[in-house]
Amino acid sequence: MITRIACHLPNTMLSNEQLAVLYPDWTAEKICEKTGIRERRVVAEGECASDLAYAAAAGLLAEEAANNADFLLFCTQTPDYTLPTTACILQHRLGLPTSCAALDFNLGCSGYIYGLSLANSLLQSGAANKVLLLTADTYSRLIHPMDKSTRTIFGDAGTATLLSKDSKARLHSFVLGSDGSGAEQLMVKTGGARHARADQPAASIDDSGNVHDPACLYMNGPEIFNFTIKAVPKLVQGVLEKAGLTLDQVDLVVFHQANAFMLEHLRRKLGIPPEKFMVHLEYCGNTVSSTIPLALEAALQTGRLRPGMKVLLAGFGVGYSWGGCILEWH
Repeated sequence: MITRIACHLPNTMLSNEQLAVLYPDWTAEKICEKTGIRERRVVAEGECASDLAYAAAAGLLAEEAANNADFLLFCTQTPDYTLPTTACILQHRLGLPTSCAALDFNLGCSGYIYGLSLANSLLQSGAANKVLLLTADTYSRLIHPMDKSTRTIFGDAGTATLLSKDSKARLHSFVLGSDGSGAEQLMVKTGGARHARADQPAASIDDSGNVHDPACLYMNGPEIFNFTIKAVPKLVQGVLEKAGLTLDQVDLVVFHQANAFMLEHLRRKLGIPPEKFMVHLEYCGNTVSSTIPLALEAALQTGRLRPGMKVLLAGFGVGYSWGGCILEWH
């Protein structure tokens, strides 16, 4: 189903050295040791998620006969407007035909897998022949500059994935799930209909010196870690059982690139050999919905993803939500 993947990172780079100036108790090397990240890209003033998605899609459209895509899916948690849907704006901006359906869906770290599942269903049902799946998030806009627990981790990015009925790359064995009881563990509390910005309480400082503003992204790191360690092994087992595969029969594993510590813990817990495990966040950070396509593109460029390989994909995080599938690459 997947024909091609293209990615785009914004030009502005935020390095560990720059962050260490703000956080004197954390050196650049300490940040890297904790996160596995040396630098991340962030959007410039006036640059939005749609701009990142557009840049990724424009490059893909220039090389592929994709201007006849009949469905555009845009995964973002930072849309340009409350309304209209940003996907409609992207349809027009990309010059796609008006017969192309377009919709946004709001999902973070598992969003790419959910998007693949939606696209796969559209193609399998005959509702579409070509689907353009876009992801982009600008979490840097949501982060308080003095919250090192989030600012050291997240980066901005956009990706475009073209899926076609004619492609030999097969997607199958989707497993999806959610648990909204963990919603408050990764949240921007104000700015929506439930809590208007005008009603927000004052910012507070935690024991580690991180500033928490209700208008900014809050992440309960220990709780997110506990959720991940419980949910991901079950997710992997569910995908493998549905596919009728063992982990030994999988050639490459690509997880959501949350942070290096979490990825290494999961790799060891599941017994995945390092040579079969993709890590790609050192120079881009955790880009939320875009981490998996960024890692897949890097695997293609470095030769780690080759024709005939079976790849296990898994996303997990904000929501809580999770999703996994098997990609047979051709």
